[in-house]
Amino acid sequence: MTIEWRYTTHDNLDVLSVTGYLGAQAADHFEGAVDWAAHRGTGPVIVDLTGLKGWSVEGQAAIAQASARLTAHDRSLELAAIPADGSLVPDAAQTPTPVHADLNMALTTHRMTNRPAVAGQ
Repeated sequence: MTIEWRYTTHDNLDVLSVTGYLGAQAADHFEGAVDWAAHRGTGPVIVDLTGLKGWSVEGQAAIAQASARLTAHDRSLELAAIPADGSLVPDAAQTPTPVHADLNMALTTHRMTNRPAVAGQ
């Protein structure tokens, strides 16, 4: 089983929606999707895992490696809706990956942090 992905842009961030199963066989495909996203847009890349059926240890490693590659492009990786069957265990040398309950929460969080300041508040 492999993955499918879709890339969309939003104000100051991008979303990479991934569906299927992120395992050893899909890791290269995921790597290509992240590299494609890294060269477009600005700001963080939110990886929306709402449609992900699950992931393996190799899939989690692919996410950790993707985070490092995005950092090399002065971008960050965030996750939305991680699979219920596992938790992302970061490498001790890796910057922690922000995790949001779902895509809507991730987008809302960024809208709140990127609002212009209002005088007098």
